[in-house]
Amino acid sequence: MTIKTALILCAGYGNRLKPLTLSKPKPLIEINNSILLNQAIELVLSLGIEKLKINTFYLSDQIINFLKFHKFKNNIEVITDGKEILDTGGGIKNMINYLNGNDFLVMNPDTLWFENYKCTITKMINYYEKKNLDNLLLVVNKKYSFDKRLNGDFQFKEMKLYRDSKRDYIYTGVQILNKNLFKEIKEKKFSVNVIWDNQIKNKNLNGFESHHLFEHLTDLEIYNKLIKK
Repeated sequence: MTIKTALILCAGYGNRLKPLTLSKPKPLIEINNSILLNQAIELVLSLGIEKLKINTFYLSDQIINFLKFHKFKNNIEVITDGKEILDTGGGIKNMINYLNGNDFLVMNPDTLWFENYKCTITKMINYYEKKNLDNLLLVVNKKYSFDKRLNGDFQFKEMKLYRDSKRDYIYTGVQILNKNLFKEIKEKKFSVNVIWDNQIKNKNLNGFESHHLFEHLTDLEIYNKLIKK
């Protein structure tokens, strides 16, 4: 497997989950006795990923202390966004300065990453490597979304993603990228949507479909529903 490194994005403010996130960063929220970040890390390590990097900004000391306390089997490197939050794309770009290889997995910790995702993401990695891709997003049809209010991010056909008036597929929060995608971007702070839209223009944004129930911690309303399940 050529994917040796994973990045987990933990810098955000979690504004839609206030007041929960006034004193705790979103990745450390607990749902049904499981901390979101712990779920994400355990899933990544189960894939055989050797190196794990986490970016922080908001309440970063809490995430650092969490990692020290839990003592995961692999060494986890924490990289701060710096003096300002860099958004998703900027956070990734900042972290890949510390990468040796070209291809890496990116995960958002605000999806409930259960063990059944392991098989799907393993197949996704194998597909990425077999097809010699430079990007691949795990997407799910919105009919599988626990949060029925979510709009789709993309339309999906023949393994390609594109933007259309009809968008039936949601980005689940895991993707594989090649760091060369970031070479031409001069901005320090930007959304990962910039990368995606650049690839869509070239008809080169790739998708891999999940059929799992998609449970994403959208906001306080969904949090309250999830803890009552």
